[in-house]
Amino acid sequence: MKLRYSEAFYSVQGEGKFVGVPSVFLRTFGCNFRCMNFGLGRDEPSREAKHRMGNRYNDEVKALIDDGIDKTTETFEDLPIIHTGCDTYASIYPEFKHFNRQATVDEVVEHLLSLTPNGKWVQDNGQDIHLIITGGEPLLAWQRLYVELFEHERMRDLKNVTFETNTTQNLYPELADYFANTGRITVTWSCSPKLSVSGESWSDAIKPDVAVDYSRVPGSDIYLKFVVADRVDIEEAGRAVDEYRKAGLECPVYLMPLGGRSEEYNLNVKEVAEICMEKGWRFTPRLHISLFGNAWGT
Repeated sequence: MKLRYSEAFYSVQGEGKFVGVPSVFLRTFGCNFRCMNFGLGRDEPSREAKHRMGNRYNDEVKALIDDGIDKTTETFEDLPIIHTGCDTYASIYPEFKHFNRQATVDEVVEHLLSLTPNGKWVQDNGQDIHLIITGGEPLLAWQRLYVELFEHERMRDLKNVTFETNTTQNLYPELADYFANTGRITVTWSCSPKLSVSGESWSDAIKPDVAVDYSRVPGSDIYLKFVVADRVDIEEAGRAVDEYRKAGLECPVYLMPLGGRSEEYNLNVKEVAEICMEKGWRFTPRLHISLFGNAWGT
């Protein structure tokens, strides 16, 4: 079995618990969501109509496909950046599948370690480099392969792994058992359930029992992270947090301002921070947007 992934790169973690930590990112291909409404105004007349019609293509993505960008662009890194819908669209839409790599575990390990400063998961000063597995949805199809990846002889000094997940996929027993028994790797579940601003439905996106199962993996850490654009989103996040707590999940809650561009991100960053202070939640920036803008490989 081979792993299909969109990109791998070395950067600093831009959001959540480990903001600023040097990390290698592995972005897998495939997702059960499209999140095509991110960035659209709440009064956009087409939002609900598109959802009812089952339209799974954001307008910007559809325009790229109609223009043949998926056929004329030469490399993944040259694909255009979009400003509505999922900003990692090339990791989820099948028209862009050919830009993604299919690689054996040996090939993936070689690629990941070629990105670190010294070819190891520990820097020369003794500090750990984290591995961030993101997507797409990284728990959708590759869970059995992760055990093989982590057990690779050149991965033995890896100590910290974070899965950035939409928290809808049940853990395979093989992966849960591996983390429960290895004692070598600390796994963090960065759980980002999608609110209605994404275009996904509550019943599809809010799965408290799934998050509780993640939290039960011995030695793991977990937090909830909600992307919000306004007070309507923040109120909805509060209702979601109540659902997760009713299911038995007690963990930190982060709010992150929506925005793939600095000017959009900066519109509500102060308000989101103030809400976090008011509710006792945690604020997370989008550091990568501030440092690099919305670009592939950052």
